[in-house]
Amino acid sequence: MVPQPTGLMSEQVAHRRGSMGGLLLQVAGAGVLAAAAYPEVMELVLVLVVLGGLTAVAVAAGRSGKKRELARVEAEVAPVKKLAEEDVTALGVELQDLDIELAGHPLDPGANADYQRALDSYESAKTAAAALTRAEDVRHVTEILEDGRYAMACVRARVAGEPLPQRRPPCFFDPRHGLSVADVPWTPPGGTSRDVPACALDVERVRAGAEPDIRKVMVGSRRVPYWQGGRAYQPYAQGYFGTFSPMDWMFMGMLFGGGFDGLGEGIGAIGEGIGDVLGGIGDGIGDLFDGFDF
Repeated sequence: MVPQPTGLMSEQVAHRRGSMGGLLLQVAGAGVLAAAAYPEVMELVLVLVVLGGLTAVAVAAGRSGKKRELARVEAEVAPVKKLAEEDVTALGVELQDLDIELAGHPLDPGANADYQRALDSYESAKTAAAALTRAEDVRHVTEILEDGRYAMACVRARVAGEPLPQRRPPCFFDPRHGLSVADVPWTPPGGTSRDVPACALDVERVRAGAEPDIRKVMVGSRRVPYWQGGRAYQPYAQGYFGTFSPMDWMFMGMLFGGGFDGLGEGIGAIGEGIGDVLGGIGDGIGDLFDGFDF
């Protein structure tokens, strides 16, 4: 005979069945909640993936932009640095010529001080030119060169027993010509007439209707006056002429692409900047998907 459950046993069995049923209901409820929360979880995951991708693109674009900027700065500073080094060499040659001139001439304390100042200017300019990493820093080199040439003019004046020369701007057509002696009216091609400081030889040329001896630089395959070389050459001239306030109008007008040339250069620079940004973003997106095979 099969034993019949007693009352106590019946209550225990019923209790166990009730507990099992409650557990099943809890599991089922948790499943329903998980199913309901699944879309929200996936949306969060998607947002995190998108944010991560955008961050990666921004980082890659920033790196690419820095590389482009570094390349632009290097390309801009190279010709300006070469120009400055040529000017330093020219000052060194002039100092050698001055040394020959002074042979046999006693120097008074003032002449000695000016001569030493010229020598120090040469050494300082040479060091500054070698350390150039930005086009705008060439201004410091040409400031030193201008001071050195004036010191040389003072030495010559003292040895000759003449008054010290007035500190005038260098020759506008080529600052290596030294101190200007007069302002002459000059009309650049396509421009208006302006008075510019010039050395004795260029004053003579301009007044005779001849072409002055202009310092030229390479822009692409063309040789152009240094003031048409672009914005990178502006600090070069500022070092030579910036301390002479009457020259300020020249920098605002004739120098470095005035008028429509300057406007075109400005628009070109803006376009170049936008292109760098877009190019950097494109490079960043490319870097982001380099690891995926489609």
